[in-house]
Amino acid sequence: MTDEALTCGDDIEVPGQGAFGPAVDAFDRRVDELLDHLRGNPLADKVFTTASHVGEFSMIWHVLSLGRGLAKGRRDQVVLLAVLIGAESLIVNQGVKRLFKRTRPTTDGEDGLKVRRPMTSSFPSGHSSAAAFAATMLTAWDGKRLGLGWFTLASTVGVSRAYVRIHHGSDVVGGFVVGGLLGLAGRRIAGRLLAS
Repeated sequence: MTDEALTCGDDIEVPGQGAFGPAVDAFDRRVDELLDHLRGNPLADKVFTTASHVGEFSMIWHVLSLGRGLAKGRRDQVVLLAVLIGAESLIVNQGVKRLFKRTRPTTDGEDGLKVRRPMTSSFPSGHSSAAAFAATMLTAWDGKRLGLGWFTLASTVGVSRAYVRIHHGSDVVGGFVVGGLLGLAGRRIAGRLLAS
């Protein structure tokens, strides 16, 4: 697929738009407009930049998994989730992203919000994919009641990437879909490995 930079209604070019058609472009613009109402709010800036930072390299999921595993005496799940998150990251960052090569909306993120400059292409969001993957796995082990918390946290991490303008809104949605599907596959793998 080829990327084009489309001109928005206010004549600002947004890199990466034009890759998936006008409906996706309209969705991305709408998401950005909604998030723009929050940007600049000190609490929202803090929450979403923090979520973006702790999502780097799936750090938040490894830390939470370790704490959970030690508390529940399930070290086998800690190791397995770490391995599976590593596999998920490899599939998304070295596989899926190479198929699309979508340009990011910015290279350094929103002005005033410090984020690490990513090395990979924009679609799908790796933060969102890893978050959906981890939440899907943890919900399988902890049940639906705790699953609401896992998916709320996953959503916050995913949305943070559009908030800091390092991803398009559709990248985040794509990441959730890819991560969720890989998470369902991971559940089956984990079920077999932990049963043996």
